[in-house]
Amino acid sequence: MPFDLGPALLFCPADRPERFDKAFERADAVILDLEDAVAPNTKAAARANILASSLDPERVIVRVNAPDTDDFDDDLAMVMRSPYRTVMVAKSENQVALDVFDETFSLIALCETAKGISNTSKIAAHPRVVAMMWGAEDLVASLGGTSSRNAEGRYRDVARFARAQVLMEASAHGKAAIDAVHIDLNDSDGLSREAEDAAAAGFRATACIHPGQVSLIRAAYQPSEETVAWAYEALSAAQGERGVFRFRGQMIDEPLLRHARSIVAHTN
Repeated sequence: MPFDLGPALLFCPADRPERFDKAFERADAVILDLEDAVAPNTKAAARANILASSLDPERVIVRVNAPDTDDFDDDLAMVMRSPYRTVMVAKSENQVALDVFDETFSLIALCETAKGISNTSKIAAHPRVVAMMWGAEDLVASLGGTSSRNAEGRYRDVARFARAQVLMEASAHGKAAIDAVHIDLNDSDGLSREAEDAAAAGFRATACIHPGQVSLIRAAYQPSEETVAWAYEALSAAQGERGVFRFRGQMIDEPLLRHARSIVAHTN
């Protein structure tokens, strides 16, 4: 199944069922979280909440615990009983661990450790994987670091490397790439800047942790009127040209025309 859920994916703790409907209504898809957002003593209740929910499975992702944890088997047994078939696998590190999911599942491999990032090519090639995501804070923690960002609030080089690696390997294997959450809820400008960069670089979606971040992400992934106009006009101008041509002070060739086609596709 291709990944086409929209740009804003909202995490919702699975132990807070009273939030399910609101999260589902606000975002393009909701990620019901059984991992980091849920305390160990409430994970069983969280699984029961997912089974009792009645959200549209087409717009629900369930994040399960890492395959090497004690909770993973219980999570797997639960999702197999549920109607939900899009699963985000936390701390994906080994493609073989994904074989426990049968062909009815579509997997989002969340690579957020050093080992996971180093194995992105093999993980992206797994037939059940439809998308890849990366996580900054868990990654830096796996390296023995203390923060993914510098004093200016920008990602450190190691985080930027991981982000690029996931995007590259996902795209190389025809899979979608999802950008990491922006954890500073008060930094709207930073979120908008990063989401705009993600959209321009080729990410298909950005995950978020608060409903207030959804509109900023959607706006970032929507091309501006000027950009859309340029795309349509460049494609129109290309109809009468052979090879490279001059348009609005630019030399337009096939790579730029592919950019234009991508912009048009995102407006339809």
